[in-house]
Amino acid sequence: MRATTLTDIGEIAVQDRDRPEPRANEVLVQVGACGVCMTDYHMYHGSFPVETPLVLGHESAGEVVAVGEGVSYVGVGDRVAVNPTVPCNVCSYCKRGETHLCENNTTLGGAGDTILDGAFAEYVRVPATNVENIGEMSFERAALAEPLACCIHGVDQVDLTQGDSVAIIGAGPIGLLLIQSFRNAGASPIVVSELDVERRKHAAELGADEVVDPVESDPVAAIKEAAGGCVDVGVEAIGGVSTIEQANEVTASGGTTLIFGVPDREAVMEVSPFDIFFDEVGYRGSYSLTTEDFERAVTMLRYGRVDAERLITERLSLNDLPSAFERMENAEGLKKLVIPRDT
Repeated sequence: MRATTLTDIGEIAVQDRDRPEPRANEVLVQVGACGVCMTDYHMYHGSFPVETPLVLGHESAGEVVAVGEGVSYVGVGDRVAVNPTVPCNVCSYCKRGETHLCENNTTLGGAGDTILDGAFAEYVRVPATNVENIGEMSFERAALAEPLACCIHGVDQVDLTQGDSVAIIGAGPIGLLLIQSFRNAGASPIVVSELDVERRKHAAELGADEVVDPVESDPVAAIKEAAGGCVDVGVEAIGGVSTIEQANEVTASGGTTLIFGVPDREAVMEVSPFDIFFDEVGYRGSYSLTTEDFERAVTMLRYGRVDAERLITERLSLNDLPSAFERMENAEGLKKLVIPRDT
């Protein structure tokens, strides 16, 4: 089979490899589509260090073509989405359902303590418990289950009540999924701050009640004006210290600031303990997804509660991954999908 392999920092090669065989309790999935994520970008550039060679890619869907011993509830021919987070199901976190915090953190092609080969390949080997049936849903749509599950997890982190106001800073692919996730949960109003005019347009059409340009005017003031004051939940979906501070500045007393974007590992910021105490503003992080989040995401996609197709702007071959990273660096387009097999 062909696989796009990270061979060193900034170096990728399409290699011919032996097709993997599923072991006990595993399935082999022929990859139909795999999304390109900022995690892939960080691994490629070395800002998230990994051991190479490694096949990246953790947002995938495809068809089961072989099953290992002991697999009875998944069959050859099943169309599935792949959950890349592999829990041990033994540690305390897994036992209480927090599989994303597993002490033996293992992932398929994504960020983790132990990283197995992912889905920028024609085939990927997956634990049978890590696939969800997608019925007749397209592989391209189903490939967004992983990022959508992360957004569903983020909404759960803030204990949202219907009618709570939300501000989201950043309307890239993740920001646009967060808009829809918060809207599905009953948030109102939803205000979005975004630099790019096309992304602002998408934000408005996908459920933002107000959209502001952070260059045209002070973003904090503009968000407060659009929302009629501070908001119950301030969400940062970029990963920068300055934008995290913006999100916190627009969060009302008793509210929550959600750090969803991935900050640099070395980033630091100042916080006022007194303000946290006096205003009862809470900081929450949102890392990855649980097994339950993934199942919910597939259901949301199957029943059309999320517009996934609008986010897909590019379909690439296995050879095109470096160019995808270049375009991501320049914020060109939205979601990029790798289609491993020629069609």
